[in-house]
Amino acid sequence: MWELIKAGGWLMFPLVLCSIAALAIIIERGIRLQHRKIAPSGLVQSLASTLHQGRITTKQLSDLQLSSPLGDLLATGIQHAGGGLEYMTLQMQNRASTLIHRLEKNLNLLGTIGNIAPLLGLLGTVLGIIESFLAVNVGGNSDPALLAAGISQALMSTAAGMVVAIPALTAYRHYQRKVADLSVEMEEQAGILLYVMHGAKHPTVIDDSDRDGSTESVHVPHTSSIVSNSVFAQKIAPKASTLSASTDSSVNSSQS
Repeated sequence: MWELIKAGGWLMFPLVLCSIAALAIIIERGIRLQHRKIAPSGLVQSLASTLHQGRITTKQLSDLQLSSPLGDLLATGIQHAGGGLEYMTLQMQNRASTLIHRLEKNLNLLGTIGNIAPLLGLLGTVLGIIESFLAVNVGGNSDPALLAAGISQALMSTAAGMVVAIPALTAYRHYQRKVADLSVEMEEQAGILLYVMHGAKHPTVIDDSDRDGSTESVHVPHTSSIVSNSVFAQKIAPKASTLSASTDSSVNSSQS
């Protein structure tokens, strides 16, 4: 192995470093981006009973926030529910952007390694071929066997660049798609939370951190009073009015 690295020229050493970095990122992201660690299934459903009871303690909220990125997103929504549906949705969107940015950690570096590794290999090959021809011209030796040996050694850097780039680009595309899928999953779970809180009985966040037995409650208002003012409601309102008008006209025509 060491002989092959030496034969490929000095540009083989950056390629070795790139391969080590790419392997480390692939392993680290493979461990971090497990579905059960990012978006556990049934997390919102487990919150439904607590929310329908109308209260949730700060300890439960803290445990939810630390459990997973999805739990962090849901806890953010519950914490800011008192500001109304629009404010709650905005805070959840901002938090989701931060969480997704964390999920994409080191992926750009992995993609960069996959892009530059073939270029480094090609550069090593070009430099090796130039050195071979210079050696032939300076030494006055026109033996094609010596020239072929030099070119074959120079091509090793190109092969090494391909070996580094193919797994790096494959893993980059895979993890990029996985982050997108997890983002959609978190968005769906956040939508379920909005629906659950819309049907819950005035959930209240209870501060149970006081040791003297007293509790401080923070009321989370019922969201049904502001659903009609949401962006979603404004979007579907024209469609609903059109559908209602067409239904009324059809009923009147049938009666006449």
